[in-house]
Amino acid sequence: MENTAEHDEALDVYVDIDPAAAIATDDEHSLSIKEAFKRYPTSVFWAIAMSLTIVMEGYDTILIGSLFAYPSFVDKYGVYESDPVVMSAFIFITFFAPSIQVLTAGQVLVGIPWGIFAIMGSAYSSEVCPLALRGYLISFVNICWVIGQFVAAGVLQGLVNNNTVWAFRIPFAIQWAWPIPLFILALLAPDSPWWLVRKGRLAEAEKSIRKLPPGLTDTQVKQKLAMMAESSYRDCFKGTNLRRTEIACVILAAQTLPGEAMCYSASYFFTQAGLPSDDAYKLNLGSIALAFIATCLSWVLMTFFGRRTLLIIGLGLLTLDLLIIGCLSYAVGSSAQWAQSALAMLWLGIYSATLGPQSFALAAEISATRLRSQTISLARNAYNIVNIIDNTVESYLINPTEANLKGKTAFFWFGLGVLTTTWAVFRLPETKNRTYEELDVLFERHVPAWKFSSAQIDVVAETEIIQAGEKGTKTQQIEYAEAV
Repeated sequence: MENTAEHDEALDVYVDIDPAAAIATDDEHSLSIKEAFKRYPTSVFWAIAMSLTIVMEGYDTILIGSLFAYPSFVDKYGVYESDPVVMSAFIFITFFAPSIQVLTAGQVLVGIPWGIFAIMGSAYSSEVCPLALRGYLISFVNICWVIGQFVAAGVLQGLVNNNTVWAFRIPFAIQWAWPIPLFILALLAPDSPWWLVRKGRLAEAEKSIRKLPPGLTDTQVKQKLAMMAESSYRDCFKGTNLRRTEIACVILAAQTLPGEAMCYSASYFFTQAGLPSDDAYKLNLGSIALAFIATCLSWVLMTFFGRRTLLIIGLGLLTLDLLIIGCLSYAVGSSAQWAQSALAMLWLGIYSATLGPQSFALAAEISATRLRSQTISLARNAYNIVNIIDNTVESYLINPTEANLKGKTAFFWFGLGVLTTTWAVFRLPETKNRTYEELDVLFERHVPAWKFSSAQIDVVAETEIIQAGEKGTKTQQIEYAEAV
């Protein structure tokens, strides 16, 4: 009963301080990057700290795909057919795996905590960051992915000429270095106020809000607390939230649709294109270095361009790159093989400057504030499902014992790239420079995706109309329907 009373009081405060929402919105828009860093140092620190959990997920996810072309790994687990936390314990399975079946089981089990980390980083950052820093800190998740992948590529390159089982067991063992610092970070990090509210622990949620962006007034704290209402996964598929869930799921799945399975960890593609293993892993290491630089470049690009602009341009360029790779597959000679490999590296550079970081940012921003963790969870699972399918299809398309398409595999991903780009043009809204309150209003008004950046709205007036439509009298609801 006490929690219910607290919750009702918080909602009463929300209704009473609607005029303060306009002030808070204007303040968010007027805050520069420098001022945001100065005012929200604690939020910045913990957003970065939670995103660092992604580093070893990036390491692990690229590891297996890169090992497919590893000579000693193929000798141990490969089969050629001429006819067509708890995490620490799970790493033991992959390290000591005597067969491909046990290795697969180990990877599935260790993927469970990795999946939790992948959701937590962007969700936590999106909840604690001010508007001026939101895109940068959410997209920092992609930097963490690249850091992990760069470490993996470096380790594999250093061991590629080792013909013993330690050539792939050492890379697996390196994963044990990460759980302890992750445990310490998780122990010290403030609980998410959104999670505390869902548990009915409003007093603790208020304390957490005060810790993350210090210096908030009592009114601002109460307003933030009031917005954190109870929610469930079913709410993600109701009303305008269905559209927001669709956008989050498709844009994260779009990371893998236009050729990620072929070009992101391209060492196997390089070898199938005809390059020696040693050259393939050198190129792979160079690709990850390029991805790191390109992700840093994305921070510059997002200062001048919106999420929608960068994502559509990125998808278009990735699709064009795949078309050229496919066309080059008809050429013969080593120069064509190197050209295809260079274009695969270019694909990764474009991806890391546009689609990779911006999709993380938009997926976290697009959800309703009270449904953020649920929406990101659904979107991440959508990515995982599509990624599994894509990697399975890629293995059949490029494997010399199956379709053996080599560079012609790019034509398949080109087709998916065209479909994904077309979807983005008509369904992907702009979230840059929009507060969460403004996004709520834009979705309630059913504004077309291409008009999100130009639509003029009055947050307080529109919120009152929406509340009247949801809770008001019959007359108010009619007025609300006419206004929308």
